[in-house]
Amino acid sequence: MGYFFRLLQLLSTCAALSLVVSKSAWNADISNWSMFIWCFCFAVNHFIVLVEVCGLQEECSLSWDKFLITYTCFSALVCLSASIMYPIIHLQMLSYGTQRNHAIAATVFSCIASVAYAVEAIWTCVNTSEPFCSFIGLLKKLEMTVACGILAFISNTSLYMHKPALVWCVAVYSICFILGVISLLRHRCDCEESLPSSHFVLGQTMLAALLYTTAAVLWPLYQFNEQFGGNPQRSRDASCGAGYSVCIWDQQVAVAMLTAVNLLIYVVDLVILASQSEALPGGS
Repeated sequence: MGYFFRLLQLLSTCAALSLVVSKSAWNADISNWSMFIWCFCFAVNHFIVLVEVCGLQEECSLSWDKFLITYTCFSALVCLSASIMYPIIHLQMLSYGTQRNHAIAATVFSCIASVAYAVEAIWTCVNTSEPFCSFIGLLKKLEMTVACGILAFISNTSLYMHKPALVWCVAVYSICFILGVISLLRHRCDCEESLPSSHFVLGQTMLAALLYTTAAVLWPLYQFNEQFGGNPQRSRDASCGAGYSVCIWDQQVAVAMLTAVNLLIYVVDLVILASQSEALPGGS
């Protein structure tokens, strides 16, 4: 089954690259991130296939399953970011025709790649005895990875310093990230079986879900609703200029989407933790 996922990942990333390059449906200034992601994932997948075909994974000093889980989780997220950013920034600059159709198809294949990576990560976790691969542990690592993406975007203070509600959202992202780091350090980053019984982790997840709910409402409300001083259209953002860079509006959209993704992960995490906590002796 692992070979099926890797073949699908190879084909989808290769297709995305080929479609974009064949009709020059990309711009060196605004598509470099997406192109780098597709090239990187395609190259690493080739490396993984070669290692497994030659049986060299047994010679690795580190756990091969741990490597696969880490890599597939990372690739799922970066392919998802490419699937979001490439069409948002690039499609609007292409007129209807072959170039635009190729760009749309490349976006579809990028989405397929991100799904294939995510499914492989879950499948590997289910079929390994590594404590690293508990589903709760996987969710915790996903929360931290998405949070890192959000923090990277909000390093641009011009996104939020003009409105207290947006400053609150930044505080939410920072607080949840710090609590997540503490949670992982408490359990040596392995999320062992005792993790679901930890009241600290359950409380931290509940708090994070509540805080992210406020951010998921306030961030798009104050960034894109005109009644609250937001800007609903990219074309009205002066920083976008001719559209040859990731401008402030693009970053605002990226943060809004990543916030929604992380909120969903926290909710799933909370439901699983709560159900496992009730199943423990002494649980309510």
